[in-house]
Amino acid sequence: MKTIILYDSITGNTKLLGETIASMFSPEDVLYCGQIRDCSITDLPEADLYFIGSWTNRGDLVLGIQNVLQTLHHKKIVLFGTCGFGGSSEYFETLKNRFKHWIPEDNKYLGCFLCQGKMPQTVKERYVKMIKDHPDDQNLQVSLKNFEEALTHPDDQDLKQLKEFIRGICTEDSHDRKE
Repeated sequence: MKTIILYDSITGNTKLLGETIASMFSPEDVLYCGQIRDCSITDLPEADLYFIGSWTNRGDLVLGIQNVLQTLHHKKIVLFGTCGFGGSSEYFETLKNRFKHWIPEDNKYLGCFLCQGKMPQTVKERYVKMIKDHPDDQNLQVSLKNFEEALTHPDDQDLKQLKEFIRGICTEDSHDRKE
């Protein structure tokens, strides 16, 4: 199955997920695996399956990934990504629905994998400054705690879950092609 794995990653979280996905395919089946900024989507060869990854920017895909998705038509697409907040499956579902919105309807959307990922140090610095200004704000305390918890992600368990998700996608897709 010829695949393209295209992502945007700043801290390395989404890159790690993309490379993990690539490792699940034979090298000759991975036509491209890399950053969106390192290629032109129009120059990529046709693939059977497109894995598109993004970090979460204010609750949505980054602009470059939104734009790429808008250019894809009649493709099989799997989304993957990371977000700083990881304590809620409901939040992940909200993000998945928001992300799916960017895919034109003539594509076949196969699913989305999300996990928590570490955030840039500047986020912590912003939280610490805000806490100094508002020491009684419990939401800021929760945000700072979440920042610290996110530092270890994606972890081995996240990568194991990603692999299980990809195996499920590929199994379902191969059944669809046989029917």
